[in-house]
Amino acid sequence: MKRGDLIDLEITDYAFEGKGISKITLDNSDKKFAIFVNGSYPGDKVKAIIKKKKSSYAEANVEEIISPSDQRVQARCKYFGTCGGCKQQNLDYNFQLKYKAEQVKDIFERIGGISDFEYLPIAASENIFFYRNKMEYSFADKRWLTKDEITENGEVADRNFALGLHIPRIFDKVLDINECFLQSEVSNKILNFTRDFFKSRNTTIYSTNTHTGYLRNLVIKSGYKTKDLMANLVTSKNNKRLFTEYSNFLIKEIPEITTIINNINEKKANVAIGDYERIYHGNGTISDKIGDFSFKISANSFFQTNTLQAEKLYQLAFEFAELKGSEIVYDLYSGAGTISIYVSKSAAKVYGFESVESAVSDTKTNCEINNISNVKSFQVDLNKSFLPFVNKTELEKPDIIIADPPRSGMNPKTVNDIITLSPKKIVYVSCNPTTQARDVKLLTESGYELIKMQPVDMFPHTYHIENVALLTKM
Repeated sequence: MKRGDLIDLEITDYAFEGKGISKITLDNSDKKFAIFVNGSYPGDKVKAIIKKKKSSYAEANVEEIISPSDQRVQARCKYFGTCGGCKQQNLDYNFQLKYKAEQVKDIFERIGGISDFEYLPIAASENIFFYRNKMEYSFADKRWLTKDEITENGEVADRNFALGLHIPRIFDKVLDINECFLQSEVSNKILNFTRDFFKSRNTTIYSTNTHTGYLRNLVIKSGYKTKDLMANLVTSKNNKRLFTEYSNFLIKEIPEITTIINNINEKKANVAIGDYERIYHGNGTISDKIGDFSFKISANSFFQTNTLQAEKLYQLAFEFAELKGSEIVYDLYSGAGTISIYVSKSAAKVYGFESVESAVSDTKTNCEINNISNVKSFQVDLNKSFLPFVNKTELEKPDIIIADPPRSGMNPKTVNDIITLSPKKIVYVSCNPTTQARDVKLLTESGYELIKMQPVDMFPHTYHIENVALLTKM
């Protein structure tokens, strides 16, 4: 077997990050050799082309499906397979849940070396389409062309203007799309109006090569429960005349919009966050609710992307904590204070620790909105030890620590701080079971026991999964 070979394979298993697995016997060997096949599912029989060959495994892509698995369904979106937004839209949702749950358990057993814990059933998403409250689209002056878009003579109209989503691992081209089934129908209207408006005026698009051009990103946020709706256009400079015209026409076309913002990003970095912003309609924020609590959401503040599943996630963390009302709670990586506020009614005090200054400010605002007086957030760099801050400010030591770190997991110094503080319970919320298992292993080697955990599916049709784990002091 070598790179470029086309071989017939039967897919028998499924790996994390959406790859089918076929196990074959190579010549002169009685051991099974694993081939990870992109675009395949258990039950498929496929022709696959080898892309990479190592001593213990190979990677391949599907070239032809000889016999499809009965786990397959028809993908709803016409861009599926090209766009990188969904990886598993053609896999029955029940099987999506099954494989995600199996993968989380496997990761903890394999990386964490832990198997003796209660594993609760995965919490499914109520909506598998139109579940997101935020979508971030990119402008590009190089449009990704599909096979259907390329004409016989190679000429394609509008190949220098695109508004849509990036192709996986392609950073300078964007797939121009006119509908996405992840957010809402009205967000598609905003997307298409914005494209048509700026194309009709021959507006320039920011280039990462020349660092010139005006349009950068379109970010749409919605309040799932409040029906608030934000259109946030990220540009490279301030153009009041053009943006005023855009804003006025947008409100007229889509009156459901409650606020319109222009974020101006003057940096070379291609991020959808501005150095400053201008508000053209509304007050520049929207609101949404998680449980009984309301939260203010600004253009650049973080908020859980799936509101309904966020409720399940936070309720699960709350139930795992089993608060009695007298506890001191530390909320690490507290963001805008959503978890802190959610558990506050059943705790004596909640101290949030967050590195982003604006998020700490958002926490204060959200506490005022909800009349919460026992939550306080501190700006602390959790890539360093936060213990000196705790000692310097003479904060009460925690009975319970709740941690919700980014995908990279917790810094080893943070893990050591937790061990030193020695809380009775740790509730670890994670969007990356691999780094979570790594951190939990360190904690279990230092006097803690993993009692139980439960995955929560926040993002149907993707391989991403949230997981909540409870550890107690032995």
